[in-house]
Amino acid sequence: MRIDVMPLYLYEGEHVYLHSYRAGLKFDLGSDKRVAAFLSHRLESFPVERIPASLAGMSRRTPETDFGLSYEQRFEWGNVFGEVLRDVSGHSDGTEWRLGAGTERRRGRLKLAPYLMLAGRNARLNDYYYGVNPSEAAADRPAYQPGGGVNGTLGLNARYDLTDRWHFLAGVSATLWPGGVRRSPIVEDRVQLAAFGGLAYEFTPTPVKDDRDRVPLTFKVLHGRSSNCNLLPIMELRCRSIGTDDRTSVDSFEVGRPFIESPNGWPVAIAWYGGLLRHEERGLQPDFLQVNLYLKAFYWGFPWSERVRTRIGFGGGISYAQSVPFVEARDQAARGRNTSKLLQYLDPTVDFSVGDLFGSRDLRETYFGLGVSHRSGMFGMAQIFDNVNGGSNFIYTYLEWKM
Repeated sequence: MRIDVMPLYLYEGEHVYLHSYRAGLKFDLGSDKRVAAFLSHRLESFPVERIPASLAGMSRRTPETDFGLSYEQRFEWGNVFGEVLRDVSGHSDGTEWRLGAGTERRRGRLKLAPYLMLAGRNARLNDYYYGVNPSEAAADRPAYQPGGGVNGTLGLNARYDLTDRWHFLAGVSATLWPGGVRRSPIVEDRVQLAAFGGLAYEFTPTPVKDDRDRVPLTFKVLHGRSSNCNLLPIMELRCRSIGTDDRTSVDSFEVGRPFIESPNGWPVAIAWYGGLLRHEERGLQPDFLQVNLYLKAFYWGFPWSERVRTRIGFGGGISYAQSVPFVEARDQAARGRNTSKLLQYLDPTVDFSVGDLFGSRDLRETYFGLGVSHRSGMFGMAQIFDNVNGGSNFIYTYLEWKM
């Protein structure tokens, strides 16, 4: 049994959505049909710590990324959906077909959503996660290939509205794996049970009435250097070192858009950001790109903000890198820990208005500041980040403006 922490990223746009471990594009075909294309992180892997004796000496199986297509048909009683997923990360090269149905029933503040799903998995997918290669065979662990098969899952999800914005989420499920998987020497022959519970706060975007009220886009450029300091000491200004031996650096261009600005007249705003960051590895390994997607909150209610607006910000989301940054690979190897291309992303910053400082109204929404580009795995508690314990920090300067 394993306890896992899942950061709950939920964003629903007209055509773009983000559901914790899945992001994609969706298109409605009338009022009762929908198609979607998405990338999904598969939450299957070998344990990172407390490895059972049954897996001793085996090559580790890691989470993979699937590309998928889905179709959903809605009826008065509920919905039916079909999906096909294919590994695009090069781990299993496996394929999975899913067919499911579900419904929703509301009783006051409580909403119940039972569902049933069948999942047909091909041999490559099952063999990768639940098979034993001939080179991994042992006296009590013969070589084994489970082959393809069909899973069946029955579940019940629930949401209770504590307020209009705060929601309590919970769910239980039971999955019966095919006989080929259950007979594997590294798998227990039983029904797999799972349960979850969590809290969510729902943000409502600021409405846009017409083109004159168009919410401006935010643009940001930054340059930073790697640091041996941990995130909290950097934020407390107790550690500012960028004098690492590797001297690796990052450059990034980001685009953002506020969706909550000054609610009830408060000096706060919340925006989403998407950034393309380039790692310069100084010959230690090939340079590569990293994509960051996150939400960020700002506060500027300081006594001097009427004269020079000063903001502190804190962003949180996900980061996917083409390669594991050198500083992460080096530090994790020294600690005997694993790495992951997909990690949690944090972005604390402090900045001030360039226009206020120099008395230019045209530059009042242009900001110069300092920040930290932080990747980490939530202290090894999140399977979505392959249970990574550790990460990297880059201290950077930036310029941000609105158009």
